[in-house]
Amino acid sequence: MKTYYKLPVIFLASIMLIGMTGCSGMSRQGQNTAVGAGVGAIGGNVLTGGSTAGTLGGAAIGGVVGHEIGK
Repeated sequence: MKTYYKLPVIFLASIMLIGMTGCSGMSRQGQNTAVGAGVGAIGGNVLTGGSTAGTLGGAAIGGVVGHEIGK
């Protein structure tokens, strides 16, 4: 992975972790959905080389998987 791709991914992961502090009042299933969406967005971004469609698609798929795992 090239250096200029690492910085946005690290920044996005840091922002996601800071944002997760607001999830303390959420149900376990809601937390799993949010984490799944975040991980899916990062994965979609990396796999598609920064494509917006890939990021949104990864977030949607990750959110669904996280929601189903939380059941």
